[in-house]
Amino acid sequence: MSPTAITTAFIPVHNPASAALWYSETLDLEILTTNSSSAVLGPTSGTTSITLLGPESGIKVAPGLKWATCNFLVENLHEKRAALQRLEIQTTDVEGSPEICLFFTLQDPDGNTLLLTDR
Repeated sequence: MSPTAITTAFIPVHNPASAALWYSETLDLEILTTNSSSAVLGPTSGTTSITLLGPESGIKVAPGLKWATCNFLVENLHEKRAALQRLEIQTTDVEGSPEICLFFTLQDPDGNTLLLTDR
């Protein structure tokens, strides 16, 4: 029996198409599919994705999550934070432990908290 695989994380948004553009540009994710109820982003060669769910999807959760539903692994955490700040995107300071995990958070345009990590 094979282990359970994680395939997607869900984030509620007001408009999947516009949110997908922001995630694509800000987090360097590829838009795989988009329609009026959802958008799926991720690497074309990977099995894990992020699904942005709009009101038409029927979800009962409003955008503006104060906690991160998943983490986004970035190659160089400090460089990514600096790049986001140059785009005038507010982030928290880098926190955590270099031996365990470093991270910072930011909010997407819908007010959802996102967690970016170094591992």
